[in-house]
Amino acid sequence: MTAVAVRSVGRRRVTAGVKLFFLVAFVMIFLIPVYVLLATSFKPLSEADPSQAWNLPQTWTAEAWRVAWEKLRPGIWNSIQLAVPGSLLSCALGSMNGYVLSKWRFPGADVLFTLFLFGMFIPYQGVMIPLVQLLVNLDSLAGTQGVFYGGIPGLVLAHVVYGIPICTLIFRNYYVTIPTELIEASRVDGAGMLRTYWSVVLPVSGPAIAVVIIWQFTSLWNDFLFAVFLTSPQNWPTTVMLNNIAGAQATPYSQQMAAAILASIPTMVIYVVLGRFFMRGLMAGALKG
Repeated sequence: MTAVAVRSVGRRRVTAGVKLFFLVAFVMIFLIPVYVLLATSFKPLSEADPSQAWNLPQTWTAEAWRVAWEKLRPGIWNSIQLAVPGSLLSCALGSMNGYVLSKWRFPGADVLFTLFLFGMFIPYQGVMIPLVQLLVNLDSLAGTQGVFYGGIPGLVLAHVVYGIPICTLIFRNYYVTIPTELIEASRVDGAGMLRTYWSVVLPVSGPAIAVVIIWQFTSLWNDFLFAVFLTSPQNWPTTVMLNNIAGAQATPYSQQMAAAILASIPTMVIYVVLGRFFMRGLMAGALKG
C-alpha cells in the first residue's frame, strides 16, 4: 500500500471517529431527560426532589409506578378509544380526498385543494366556542346527552375534521408519485373510480398511511386543549389525567415521572412499528405536484 493510500485510509478513520464521537455525544445529550425520568420514577417520595434529580435512588421502589398506573388507567383507555378510531377515520378520509385531488382531476380541483390547506392554519382557540356550540346542537338533534359534547365521539369528530387538511396534503403528494399510466390502464380494463382506488392505489399507499397514522395518533394522544373543553371528567384522556397528578401539599415527582413515561409509551410504539415508512411517505411528492 502506497503512502498516499495509507494517508487516505487514516483520514477516513479519523473522520469516522469524529462522526462517531459527535453522534454518541448527541445521543447522550438526548437521553439525559430520559435518565432523569427513569431515575426519579424509582425513588420514594422522600428522595424525589429536584435537588437530587441526577442521583440514582438510594432505595429502589416501584410504588410510584403502581400509583401512576392506577391514576392513569382510565385516561389511557379513554385515549385509546380516542386515538385509534380517530387515526383510522382521518386516514380513510385523507386517502380518498388525496386520490380524487391527484388522479381524478375536475374543474376547480386546485382551488378546492387550496381551500383544504387553509384549514391547517386555523388555530384551535379560534374554533373552540363554535365547536362547543356545534357539538351541543348535535346532541340536541340526536336526542342524546353527553355523547358529542362531553363524550369521546365528539372529541374524535373534532380531531378528524381538523386533521382533514394535513391528511389530504400528505396523501395527495404521495399519490402524485404514482404513475398515471396505472390509473389509465385500470380505466381501459373497465374499472371505475372506486375500483381503481381499491385495487390499484390503496395497495401501494403504505408509506403515506404510516405517516398519517403516526401524525394523527400522536396529535390525538397528546391532545389537551380540546379534551379539557369538549369532554367531561369521566372521559378525560391521558394528558388531562397526567396534568392532574399533583399533591395538595407536595409535588409527587416520582409519580409524575412514572406517569409521563407510561403516557409516552403508546406513541413510542407507533413510531417504532411504523417509523421506517415515515420519511419515505413524508418526502413522497416533494419533487412533483
